[in-house]
This record gives sequence, structure tokens and C-alpha cells, in this order.
Amino acid sequence: MNRYDALRRAVPEWFRNDAEGIDVLTEPALVRKARRLATAAQHSRPRGPVGALWARLRAMVRPVPAGVVSANRHLWYLRDPVRFPDGRLGLYDRVLPPPGSSPGVVVLPLLGPEGKVVLIEHYRHATRKRHWEVVRGFGDPGATGEENVARELREEIAASPTAVIALGELHPDTGLLAHKVELYAARVDGFGDPEEGEAILRVITVTPAEAEAMVSDGRITDGFSVAALYRARLAGLFDTGKGGAT
Repeated sequence: MNRYDALRRAVPEWFRNDAEGIDVLTEPALVRKARRLATAAQHSRPRGPVGALWARLRAMVRPVPAGVVSANRHLWYLRDPVRFPDGRLGLYDRVLPPPGSSPGVVVLPLLGPEGKVVLIEHYRHATRKRHWEVVRGFGDPGATGEENVARELREEIAASPTAVIALGELHPDTGLLAHKVELYAARVDGFGDPEEGEAILRVITVTPAEAEAMVSDGRITDGFSVAALYRARLAGLFDTGKGGAT
């Protein structure tokens, strides 16, 4: 837990407790109890006194790991000892961006005066499937949103923005992820070959209406892309004369 304790001191806002929320535990005795309870919950109910004794010993000797489970330049995986609002103790996993990182960006490219939507067919390791998506990526530390937009467009579809329109922020999964991403639309005059090293298979253009139909019929299921299209619609970018025909 030494790395976890150091992180708690360095980034206290990650561990702030709010009234009526889920409290992160710091008292060592409570932390140990939370780990023991989590360990016991992972295993089936012990049978007989010998089984119960073995379960208690296992929980004390080999409790479920807590603290910093893993960390890299893109994310930190924490397992916090917590007290739930009903008084139960346990462990709760969450994934956070590294301290000092910039938000990731989601970029909806709009091509030419017609404002056609540029989509990429992206093979994703997590789902082991192909997905139709807009451009997106992690933010570089210290970079502005606009700088991250330009870099992602260049890297993924060899395009340069002629205008960048902010569409707001998004928390993609508040049950697990602390990440915040920034949504943008970007006007481009063209694009090049996709980044093969990122498993981007091809690039297509569709009208805004066609893109929204792909959401409706399930061809677009990526949450970032759905959010970017919806925010663009709300911002009026798909209205006639503002970036594309409806």
C-alpha cells in the first residue's frame, strides 16, 4: 500500500469523501477488515467448522490485493478499501488517468463544404471486433485540446483541421472510469491513409443523416462516437448551411 499512500498524499482530490457517498478508508484496521471481507466474498460459503476456519485463515493470510493494482502512462487501476452508505466494508475498483495528464479527445471530422462525416473502421482489442468510430485518443500531458485534436487527426487519418469546434465534455463510464474526455468537431478538407499500426482498416464518408442512421440501426455502437454525433446535432452542425444536410 506504500505506493497507494503516496498517491493519496499527492492527489488528495482523488480520495475526498463526500457526505452520503462511498468513503475511502484510511484507518489501517478498517482497511484490513475490508480486504478480509472482500476475500471471503470471492469464495463460496465454507462448509462445516473446518471450512469456516480455513476461510478465515485464508482471508487473513492472503487477502485480496488493494491499493494500486497497476499503472502505466495512460491509466491507473486502483482498488480502494471503502465503506458503503449502508455501513458495509469492502473493496471498489476504479480506473483513473495518470496524475497531471490532459483529457483525451473525441473528434468528429466534417469533410468539405458539405460537412460529410468521416468515420473509421477500427479493430478494437477489448471487444475483439471491428467498430465504426470517429477519431479519438489520449491527451498528451500539457497539450491543449486543440493540439490533441490536430495530433489525433494527423495520426489516424492524415488530416489537418481547418476549424475546431468544442462540443463539451463527457465522462464515458462513471461506474468505473474517472476519465474525462473532450468532444470536438473538426472541419477538414481531405484525409489520407489510415494508421495501420492502430488497426484502423479503412476510412469512409457519410452524410450526417447516414451517420445517425448507423447509430439507429446498431452499426455504430461506440459510445464516444454516439456522443459526438449527438452533441454535433444539438450544436446545430448538421442543420442545412451549418456543416451538412439533414
